[in-house]
Amino acid sequence: MSTSFIKAEEDERLPNKCEVCKFLSVELQEALEKSSRSKEVLEVGQVLDTGKRKRKIKYNTSETRLTEAIDNICERILQYSVHAERPGSLRYAKGASQTMTTLKNLVHKGVKVDLGMPFELWDEPSVEVTDMKKQCETMLEEYEEVVEDWFFHHQDERLENFLCESHVLNTSERECMKEVWKGDMGTKGGTEESASDSTGEEGANNSVKDGKTHDAGEL
Repeated sequence: MSTSFIKAEEDERLPNKCEVCKFLSVELQEALEKSSRSKEVLEVGQVLDTGKRKRKIKYNTSETRLTEAIDNICERILQYSVHAERPGSLRYAKGASQTMTTLKNLVHKGVKVDLGMPFELWDEPSVEVTDMKKQCETMLEEYEEVVEDWFFHHQDERLENFLCESHVLNTSERECMKEVWKGDMGTKGGTEESASDSTGEEGANNSVKDGKTHDAGEL
C-alpha cells in the first residue's frame, strides 16, 4: 500500500497599510458596539472638603468606554486566519481557511502533509497575522488622537472611513476598503467558490488514491 505525501507551501505576503487599518477599524467598531447599550453612569472627580459632589457622566460617552475598547484591541487580530484562496484583504478572516480544513481532513485520513511545522502548531497565528498585529499596535499608537476625535465628535461616520480614508491612507492606498466579503453562499460568487472548494477537496482525495507527491498549489 503506497503512502501519499503532500508538501504544502503557503503563499505568504505581509499585510499592507490598508488591510491593517481596515481590520483595526472593524475590531474597534465592533468592540464599541458591544458596549453601546450600557446605561451605566460613572462618577468622576474627587469629593473635596467643600462638599462638592462628584460629576456624573454616561458610560456611553465616557473616555473610559473608549479606553476599555482600545485595550488589547490588536490582540483580537490574532483570531484571524489567512484564507489564501480569497483575493485581496478578504484573505484575512476569522475561522479556519478552506485550504487548511482540506489539509486537516487529509491528515485525519492518514496522509502525510508537510507544512514545515508540527501539526500541533497549525492553528497558531501565521506570520502574516502576527505582522498585522504588530502593525496594528504601531498604527493605533500613531493615530490615537484621531481615534479619540472620532469617538467624541464624529461617530456619525464609520470609523474605517474617518480613520483610514481621511487620515491614514492616500488615495492610491484605499483599494482594500472597497472589498466586501459576500459569504460562501447566497451569491453567484459564493456558489462558485463553494463548488470550487468541493472540487478542490475531491481533487486532493484523488491524489491520495494516486499515491503521488503533490504540491499544495493543486489543492
